[in-house]
Amino acid sequence: MTTIITPDLCDEFPEVEVAAPGFNNYGGIKAFGGEIVTVKCFEDNSVVKEQVGLPGKGRVMVVDGGGSMRHALLGDMLAEKAASNGWAGLIIYGCVRDVDEIGKTDLGVQALATYPRKSEKRGLGDLDVPVTFHGVTFRPGHYVYADNNGIIVAEKSLV
Repeated sequence: MTTIITPDLCDEFPEVEVAAPGFNNYGGIKAFGGEIVTVKCFEDNSVVKEQVGLPGKGRVMVVDGGGSMRHALLGDMLAEKAASNGWAGLIIYGCVRDVDEIGKTDLGVQALATYPRKSEKRGLGDLDVPVTFHGVTFRPGHYVYADNNGIIVAEKSLV
């Protein structure tokens, strides 16, 4: 696999969109990328749980949790399921928990922060809709790349 270095991709492809700073790397894989699948949910990770149980095919799930700091949308069990089902990573506009275990998982995970409370399960959320946060719109079928330098979005695969 090609090494993902977002500054190099920005230099080579100046048309990419760059998300505003604020995300932290929590996964065992620190640089990851792939085709975008989106989930829009608020304090309810039911759709995230459903999706990590499906084949990831090297894609990246971008979860718009509304920036909530009151519930974690990903924990160690769902991260392990995502890794075992072939997801490249998750980018979460919200919180995660169980970060010591997530850090041992073969998965890229970026989120705003950690919070120990699990999310609610009401079966709410939208799949494969454009989501916008940190100055970037993430569209299903486009591509996202993330590392310790930041997050970038492109209409086509760059690697």
